[in-house]
Amino acid sequence: MRIPAKGGEGGRVLGLMELIAIGVGGMIGGGIFSMLGLAVSIAGHAAPLAFLIGSLVAFFAGYSYMKLALAFPSDGASYIYMRRAFPGRPQVSILVGWTVVIGYVGTLALYAFTFGAYGADLLGHSDDQVLRMALSAAVLLFFMFVNLRSAKTSGHTEDLVVYAKILILAVFAIAGLQTVDVHRMQPLFDKGVASVFMAGALIFVAYEGFQLINNAVQETREPEKNIPRGIFGSIAITSSIYILLAIVAIGNLPQERIIAAEEYALAEAARPVLGEAGVVLVGVAALLATSSAINATVFGAARLMAEMAEGRHMPEALARRNAEDVPWLAVVAMTVLGLLFALLGGLEIIASFSSMTFLLVSIAVSVANQKLKDKTRSRPVIVFAGIGLMSITVVLLLAHLASDRPIVLVQLAGIYLLAAVPAWFYSRR
Repeated sequence: MRIPAKGGEGGRVLGLMELIAIGVGGMIGGGIFSMLGLAVSIAGHAAPLAFLIGSLVAFFAGYSYMKLALAFPSDGASYIYMRRAFPGRPQVSILVGWTVVIGYVGTLALYAFTFGAYGADLLGHSDDQVLRMALSAAVLLFFMFVNLRSAKTSGHTEDLVVYAKILILAVFAIAGLQTVDVHRMQPLFDKGVASVFMAGALIFVAYEGFQLINNAVQETREPEKNIPRGIFGSIAITSSIYILLAIVAIGNLPQERIIAAEEYALAEAARPVLGEAGVVLVGVAALLATSSAINATVFGAARLMAEMAEGRHMPEALARRNAEDVPWLAVVAMTVLGLLFALLGGLEIIASFSSMTFLLVSIAVSVANQKLKDKTRSRPVIVFAGIGLMSITVVLLLAHLASDRPIVLVQLAGIYLLAAVPAWFYSRR
């Protein structure tokens, strides 16, 4: 199957390196830096297994995203897949589209929040909330202008930032493994087996990001070859880094210190390994990680918004493009919404909402893939296994929130209601 290029072959500016950078950039964002403490607080010594479970869910979800991207190449990704799978029910695709966009707002806020927190800490003012907010706003505005330039500029910027942070985290992981005390990791299931799956559900947002590759399919060279490699390659790289860093943290620090450090857990884990230099190194990696995640998220989310606007399922002004074919108003809107959420939301509500959102959307995409299996040529056993695994993960996340964080669960319901209102309005149109 040959996928036609958008605007001719010259319009394809992204290769495998850029795709992996977009996927890894979207995943290694605020995830490992801000979610490690939450994972340890729930799963204890088995936190590395929680990250492994998250990666397995991502692999199954990635299979359906990959198949659909090749069969229906569009910057609209999941929104377009739902339209194809449910042609007589436009409200389904509209609801999913709006949910994905709001989910991207949540992840963008998570990355900006983490950037501001680590930036303020590196400057010696970790308790200065005004400085954190200012840094969050600054990084969002910077990458807004990067994305307004062109897809090529965004992709090349992502290359530099992503591979730099991978190198830094790899150095830290290798050094940290040398000082791991296995006795700190025993007993493995100190908080029960079920806690591992609950933690895996909560931290799934750490694997959100590979979906952004689908939003760039029309700018990709040789998509039949590069899309699968980009999706699965980025998940494999990310999961390896997450698991290694979780082992390093637990093997070098008592659980109490990791949990107390909250979003600074990884920096705290670097202290006994590399001293104060390690804290700075991890801080720099966090800034790079959140920067690339912001860049990748704005890139993909803006194109989804433009695609929906062209279908008159979002304000039509969001479809406007500049001379570089960039949906500039969508880029600006996503940046502003992400900034507002970063300033108003807390870490746990942002993480819980983002994980739940992309689990639900991934289930919907998998269902769409199964309905369109004749065109996507997917294997039903893989699709159904993924749907089952993701459904169990959603139930576990709901159970965790209902028992330990009922207020967060109520807040999630309120956010989903906000997504349903405009979706209902545009489906009526």
